[in-house]
Amino acid sequence: MQNVLIISGHPNLNESIGNATILGEVAKALPEAEIRFLDALYPNYQINVAQEQEALLKADVIVWQFPFSWYSVPGLMKLWIDQVFVHGFAHGSTAKLGGKKLIISFTAGAPEGLYSPEGLFGHDIGQYMTQFETTAVMCNLELQEPVYTFGISYAGRDEAKVREQKSMAKDHADRLVTAIKETVPALKMAV
Repeated sequence: MQNVLIISGHPNLNESIGNATILGEVAKALPEAEIRFLDALYPNYQINVAQEQEALLKADVIVWQFPFSWYSVPGLMKLWIDQVFVHGFAHGSTAKLGGKKLIISFTAGAPEGLYSPEGLFGHDIGQYMTQFETTAVMCNLELQEPVYTFGISYAGRDEAKVREQKSMAKDHADRLVTAIKETVPALKMAV
């Protein structure tokens, strides 16, 4: 079976509903997958580059799971990318990640309607994916279709909203597990 590595880029998963639920559901469905929780591993933002690169080298499928933050990844995950995806390891003539599959999976706080040419942000969500597409090309990674969910926000977390967000996150997790299984031939049989 191929190795699945999930990088949790949430800066404080203890305060999360969406990402915490997604990761919990994925861990139950794919117990053989390795999940690296950046917030727990690096609370002081001191990335162990060698350890992270070793985990990436063992992986066949890499999943970046995060809350969409200012139209990108959160700061901790950006630091992780900056320090781990360096020339000679992730890209360049001696790059080591080529051929691995990359799945971008995220939650967005705003409703879908705001991500359109007519919406507040003036762009659809696909236009924000360019940075990930470019990273995949540079690192010779096989970028898969992204998995994302709108409307999972920190705002207004009453009981009903928490139930709704958990339900949305469980649906997201199901779609992510399916995407992983479709990417990994050995897991496809279990879909």
